[in-house]
This record gives sequence, structure tokens and C-alpha cells, in this order.
Amino acid sequence: MKYAALIVVVGFALSSCDAPGRRAAEVRAIRPGEVTNFSELFSRNCSGCHGKDGQGALTIGIGRPVYLAIAGDSDIRRTMEEGRSGTPMPAFAQRAGGMLTDAQIEILVHGIRKWATPLQYENLPSYASSQTGDAARGREVFARACSSCHGRDGRGARAIAERSYLALVTDQHLRTLIIVGMPNLGMPDWRGHNKPLTDGDVTDLVAWLASQREGLLLTHLNP
Repeated sequence: MKYAALIVVVGFALSSCDAPGRRAAEVRAIRPGEVTNFSELFSRNCSGCHGKDGQGALTIGIGRPVYLAIAGDSDIRRTMEEGRSGTPMPAFAQRAGGMLTDAQIEILVHGIRKWATPLQYENLPSYASSQTGDAARGREVFARACSSCHGRDGRGARAIAERSYLALVTDQHLRTLIIVGMPNLGMPDWRGHNKPLTDGDVTDLVAWLASQREGLLLTHLNP
């Protein structure tokens, strides 16, 4: 009798698993386009390159205070939506072939902005250049501020003037990199190059690096 009662109980339990009420209570799978949690969105789409909490990994730390001090919401949003053509930065907006909805991009923009701090930086170079750079002057700035790490011609152990690298990045990326730095890899921000770089210094540096991408070889200066 005990065994018979046990069989009845087990049978009832198994049959109840397919009851209509049970099926209705099952949690529906969340589609990728319905994810609204910032941490999950950032982890899935951004952290692989920009690091945990945006502190930097394979590229610039977009959660770092200096980056957030120069980049506005529109800059972050546009880069996320459109990507950087010809570089590893893809377009994330669905209308540009990506996987994220407009609402998800807004969640990411506002979540990243929350990492900003109220710190004020004196003579902080601007996110975008307002003038044309001078490549010859940029070579001089490079020799003074950058060659100790990157080599005399930018082709040392930490090569930054190699065409294979420059082909993967835009001028705006170079400008942002010079200003923000990559402290996780030992590269200081604009303040750590013997003396702080001015906005003009950064503009000229980018002009010189861009000339290396284009194959315009300049006369080498004495160190």
C-alpha cells in the first residue's frame, strides 16, 4: 500500500507539470532587443574592448573622468550609433546594421555619463579640433613628449606611427587617445608628457601621425 500511494503521488506531481496554469506562469525569454539593464548591455556590447566599467582594455576607457570631461552625450551617442568606418569600432544602431535599439543606446549613453565626476581640469584640450594641424610642428611635439616611449620615429617597442596601426584608427581616435591616455597600459593622459600638452600640441600631433598613415615622410629631427 505504501508503494502504491507513492506511485499515485509521483504520478500526480508529474501530470501537474503540464497543467495550463503552470505553462502560463513560465517566464518568457527576453529578446536581445528588450534588454534594458545598463550593466548587462555594457557587458555584452562594450566591455570587451573598453574594459569593465569602461576603465580601458583594448582601447580607450570611455568611463574614465578625462574622457567624460571632453566627450558630450552627442559624441558618445553618434560613435555608438554609427561606429568608426574602417576601424574595429562597429555601428551598434539597428538602422546602421547593428543590434541595439534607439532606446538601448540611450540607456548606454546615460549609464556611461553617470560615471563622470565633478572634477575640473585646467587647460583641458577639446574633444574635436577647431583648426588644421601642422605636421612639422607635430613631429617636434612628438620628439619632445612621446619619443621616449614610442621611439624616435614612433616605430619603437610601442609603435604608434606604423601604417598597419594607423590604418585601423581615425584621426579623432588618435586625438582622444592622446588626451585621455590609457593608464591601464602605462600611457598617461595629456598632462603626463614632460609638461601638459596644449590643444594646439594635440592637433599638431594628430596631423603628424596622419601624415605617417598617408605616407608623407618628414625629415627626421635630432632627439
